[in-house]
Amino acid sequence: MHPIDERTAMLALLLRRGTRWSSVAGEVMDTGSAVTVLERALGADTLFPTPVEQSPEVIRARSMIDSCADRGVQVLCFSDPGYPAQLRDVHEMPPVVFLRGHVRPEHRAIAVVGSRKASPYGLRMARSIASQLVSMDVTVVSGLALGVDTAAHRVALDAGGRTTAVIGTGIDRYYPKENRELQDKIARRGTVLSQFLPDAAPSKASFPMRNAVMSGYAAATIIVEAGEHSGARIQARYALQHGRPLIFPRELLVNQWAREFAERPGVYVVDNMEQMISTVEGRLRDAATTSADIAKAAAVAW
Repeated sequence: MHPIDERTAMLALLLRRGTRWSSVAGEVMDTGSAVTVLERALGADTLFPTPVEQSPEVIRARSMIDSCADRGVQVLCFSDPGYPAQLRDVHEMPPVVFLRGHVRPEHRAIAVVGSRKASPYGLRMARSIASQLVSMDVTVVSGLALGVDTAAHRVALDAGGRTTAVIGTGIDRYYPKENRELQDKIARRGTVLSQFLPDAAPSKASFPMRNAVMSGYAAATIIVEAGEHSGARIQARYALQHGRPLIFPRELLVNQWAREFAERPGVYVVDNMEQMISTVEGRLRDAATTSADIAKAAAVAW
């Protein structure tokens, strides 16, 4: 048996029944080794321990990693050099991510999100914002949902830009089914990222979790259109928790949540496209400095 590496050990920990992912990440950060945490979890200090390499979790983890590699899916744990550095900065950091496509450091990435049942105005705004971001060499990040997300992804691709889809299912799933072709196109020309196991189905909990990761992945979030109970509102809350700038048009102030958020630090209410782009440029300059600091800290820690 080959000795297990950190990535395999981390995935094996996540495959253990009843494991809370946030607890795993915290314990691994405290000890500095997923292998050590796994050995403890499997009872390596007992009188007759089962060899870690022979445990069902490790066998399944190795099989999953090999299967992903065969299908062109990268599996990265948070200690890997290629793991998105900006996600290490948020409490909801996924211990492992699955990625399909062209993965690269994203210092210039902005999330564009909004209602699934977008109005014609919302769709026009999403397309205009995505087009402007591409012209600035900014990666358009969104959640591959219908409505605003789909419009932002499509325009970014049509304009020859880069886009990243942060999805609420496993990397092998297509949801919504109407976006299967779009998801594959993004994988060929950008990145599809999932924090869930490859075959995980959509669930009520998975989409708010996706919004948290999308907020952490992006340097700022632009809310195009969102009602009182939308996923975009959830992402707005996470953006503030993460210390990420939140930008939205003044028209959103018809919503109670937007009026409340507008009073908080880090929220930018803009009146036109010129103000929005100027605000984005300022936030990207700030993010570039922050990203450099995170990278230096990660190099020291790992």
